[in-house]
Parts: sequence; C-alpha cells; structure tokens
Amino acid sequence: MLEKAFFDVYTKFKLHFYQEIFRRFQTREASLTTVETFCMETIQALGSPTINEFASFMRISPPNAAYKVNSLVKKGYISRVQSPEDRREYHLQVTKKYIDYYNISTRYMQGVMARIATRFPPEDCAKLEEMLTVVSRELMPEVPLPSAFGMPDRE
Repeated sequence: MLEKAFFDVYTKFKLHFYQEIFRRFQTREASLTTVETFCMETIQALGSPTINEFASFMRISPPNAAYKVNSLVKKGYISRVQSPEDRREYHLQVTKKYIDYYNISTRYMQGVMARIATRFPPEDCAKLEEMLTVVSRELMPEVPLPSAFGMPDRE
C-alpha cells in the first residue's frame, strides 16, 4: 500500500506539470522540447554545473552536452558564468526565463505543501519531513543532489 500511495502522489505531481505545460502550448509556441525540459530540470537540480559535470551526470558525451547547452543558451534558458576561481571554467545557470517556466510545478507543489500543513498536525508534518529527508539522503544514494531544485539543502 505504501508503494501505491507514493506512486500515486509522484504521478499526480508529474501529470499536473504536464497539464500545465500543454495548456501553455495552446496559448503560445512551445519553446522547450521534452529533452530540453529534462536537461533544464537536471541543470537546475545540480546547482551550477559545468558542461562536463552535466555531461557526466547525464551519462552523455561532452560534445552532445555542449550541443544541448548551446541550444538552451540561444533560447535564453541558460547562461554561462565564468568561474572566479578558474577563469577557464564556466558554470551553467538557469535564467529568470526558465525560473518563470519552472514555477509551473513549484507553485503546485507549494500549494500541496500548504494543504498538508493545514490538514495534518505539526508533529505529523515534522515526521513526514524527517522521513522524506532520510529517503532523499540515505535511501537514494544513486542520485546525488546538491540542492533540491533551487532550494538549499537543510542539514
């Protein structure tokens, strides 16, 4: 039952995101392909990766990653920021244009979180937070996550 309940919640978050994306496609031209959307979500989750860090994480070649990044830079969703420590290195940063696009899913998640806080007592919310933190940090070691989609990791 736990597996089904978790799957249902995960699926609803995905489906809501897809509904909102397609709703926006009807009112304006789609500016990100599906693969580009996956790339953007990964870059945002990784913080400010270099192209090589992005390529390594996605398990694609650096030239393939560079091609995808160049397309996203041209569309205005990513900028390259020179590293102050190593001026030969550039980090990828999402732009306000992408943050506005991405807020489709974060607004819904924040709304659901507000409903959780209203529906359940604080001690239950604290326990849920504790459990999700353990799941993320300890039970999902295959996917290192420096930040949760722009939200600082709380230790």
